[in-house]
Amino acid sequence: MSDRRREPSAPGQAIRIVVASGKGGTGKTTVATSLAVVLADRGGPVAYVDCDAEEPNGHLFLKPTIHRRSAVTSMIPEIDLDRCRHCGACATACRAGAILVTPDTVLTFPSLCNGCGGCALACPHQAIREIPRTIGTVSEGMVDRGAAGTLAFCQGETEVGQSMTPEVIRSAITAAPAAHTLIMDAPPGTTCPAVEAMRTADVALLVTEPTPFGLNDLRLAVEVARRLGLPFAVAINRAGTGDSAVADYCAAEGIPVLLEVPDDRRIAERYSRGEVIVDGDAQLRPAYTRLATGLRELAGQERVKATGSTASDPVPDPLLDDRSTSRPAAASGAPGPDGPLELVVVSGKGGTGKTSITASFLALAARDHPDGVIAVDCDADAANLHLVLEPEVRERWLFSGGATAVVDQATCIECGICTDYCRFDAIGPDEDVAGGNGYVVDPTACEGCGVCADMCPVQAVELVTLPQGEWFVSETRIGPLVHARLAPGRKNSGKLVSQVREEAQAVAQAMSRDLAVEDGSPGLGCAVIASLTGARAALIVTEPTCAGLHDLRRVASLVKQLNVRAAVCVNKADLNPELASRLEVEAVSLGLPVLGRVRYDEAVTLAQLMRTSVVELGDSPAARDINRLWRRTVEFLTGSETTASQCCPSVQEET
Repeated sequence: MSDRRREPSAPGQAIRIVVASGKGGTGKTTVATSLAVVLADRGGPVAYVDCDAEEPNGHLFLKPTIHRRSAVTSMIPEIDLDRCRHCGACATACRAGAILVTPDTVLTFPSLCNGCGGCALACPHQAIREIPRTIGTVSEGMVDRGAAGTLAFCQGETEVGQSMTPEVIRSAITAAPAAHTLIMDAPPGTTCPAVEAMRTADVALLVTEPTPFGLNDLRLAVEVARRLGLPFAVAINRAGTGDSAVADYCAAEGIPVLLEVPDDRRIAERYSRGEVIVDGDAQLRPAYTRLATGLRELAGQERVKATGSTASDPVPDPLLDDRSTSRPAAASGAPGPDGPLELVVVSGKGGTGKTSITASFLALAARDHPDGVIAVDCDADAANLHLVLEPEVRERWLFSGGATAVVDQATCIECGICTDYCRFDAIGPDEDVAGGNGYVVDPTACEGCGVCADMCPVQAVELVTLPQGEWFVSETRIGPLVHARLAPGRKNSGKLVSQVREEAQAVAQAMSRDLAVEDGSPGLGCAVIASLTGARAALIVTEPTCAGLHDLRRVASLVKQLNVRAAVCVNKADLNPELASRLEVEAVSLGLPVLGRVRYDEAVTLAQLMRTSVVELGDSPAARDINRLWRRTVEFLTGSETTASQCCPSVQEET
């Protein structure tokens, strides 16, 4: 296991700065691109690395010239049926469930394979060879800054429908030019993709906003940074809206706030056009210069060492305690024809207003059909729906979705075989354990594949199942809510989302609820795949920005792959009416009905502060728009919607 984090930086030394956020839509990419441009304009080698591989958007603002594209691959098994004896050793070794052995054949499921190679190692007949499968692309290029020079650019992009985003992120960071200061734009959230970007950094900047959503998700991001032993600071975007809770939290926790970006509609409009914010606002440049200085100072501080797993210390999560008890979700709750109609609200990227629209839909559904709706929050790693619905928890259960390797120091002979066979760089010697020679597991990197345990000659490594999160059944003012919380930095968000949906189906059937409105996960990875699979319909919430247009195309491809009927609404449409119209035309060309527009409205932020939905807050432009959108969505869900070609003009006339 290599030490990804270097010694504290010296003045002038290139450092790695990761710009992260607990949730999407806080302005993370806006801050990251501006910071990269300001540093590049000051001179010295700088590279922007877009690690948000499910929805990379940095190129829309920096507009690089791409010089090289390379495929990112993962190895998957190919079975030689002439040699295979159907002994089942490969299936036993595969903890991911990607191999099924029958008396007549062997089936492999590439989408489940994590590329660990354990099946080939286990096969006693050499009947398995590994072949590469493309899971993403890394693009490398340069951004021309005129007289100021150039900014190196590197981007990872996961193939739509693939779930191995961390491997793509790892490849993008590896491809970044050496001896450059790296500005790494991390994925939103706190699961394995975000951790993969953060764990290689020297310092982190956590971008948030002064709302209950922003504070909730900042707490989660802080927990991940502390778990990784990473120095960090906070940037508050849209400062001046909301309340002082974020600033108060940072002050109480001793977290430096190095940047405050004012709430300014002009900034939002420039963002919608794909402009780097500091290029259009000279007053912001000094703030970003101070930000860079502050981050370099933090990177030079002595850091807390991240904790590894040994048999005596399997790294329990402090958020998971004895208030929760383990039990499986109801087996009868799998989505099926007898369950409720499922409407999943998704966005592709964060920050489009997905949760606010979901909360309003739930309020309207409860108004129109009392005792008929169930709320489901599938955004397990950064759940926010509970902040609006204020649930009273009725049931609380532990979630254990996978295993982590641990090393028994008393048995380990320090041979290094585990390190040699681990493809995820998750196990190796640690100078702080067993007199300087003990082996430990990095739980943030471990895939739970078990290759280290299988290959250890003295059985010093074992797989242990640890709590990774919780799921809840709660009561709210609109009816039942099934939701979850994945512990910060943990994996298996897709499995937890599937469990939440299964339990919601069971609860709905037990309570005779015929409609489930679900707040889907952002992005395109395993969590959103789990959110959408088998659903009756999806509503894609987009926004009139270059990023919104880019991400609409990718999420449209995903729903098509999953064979889920989908429609589109354009939120904050009046920020850029011309681009809103382009979005609608694009949606129609993709075969997606456009069901409505929602105007930009400060009442939405006020509703968040009041912990309610905007339609419950009172009359406002957004509330009226969402009411119309809800009526059309019900028609779409029940199969009585108009065609895509008919929807777009009527929507434009209404708004």
